[in-house]
Amino acid sequence: PVQLVESGGGSVQVGGSLTLSCLASGEIRTLHCMGWFRQAPGKEREKIANMSSPYDETDYADSAKGRFTIPRGNTKSTLLLRMNNLRPEDTAMYYCAFRRGYWAPGMPCRIMEENADAWGQGTQVTVSS
Repeated sequence: PVQLVESGGGSVQVGGSLTLSCLASGEIRTLHCMGWFRQAPGKEREKIANMSSPYDETDYADSAKGRFTIPRGNTKSTLLLRMNNLRPEDTAMYYCAFRRGYWAPGMPCRIMEENADAWGQGTQVTVSS
């Protein structure tokens, strides 16, 4: 199995920035997809972005483009979520997800609620004015 641990959540003011980290461990393998999701109170969990391994192809939700990026951390098993110009509506529990599979160069991978192989426990982000 794969274990995911998120960190870096907290409280931030409107317009601020925050970087979350997801560390994967266990039976990771080279061929996989990692991504970030979030769930606000009373809403369904939504995908933010994901990245394939080993080709690092990224795919962003329209709502995330321009303010959020998902660079790799220091290792292939770490995925960051950099968030800028945060808004109150970004307040949510943020989750990391993992899916095994192969996606060719140039092809973004896809993680969805129903096909993820592992989830982290989540880290809370609160944006206040």
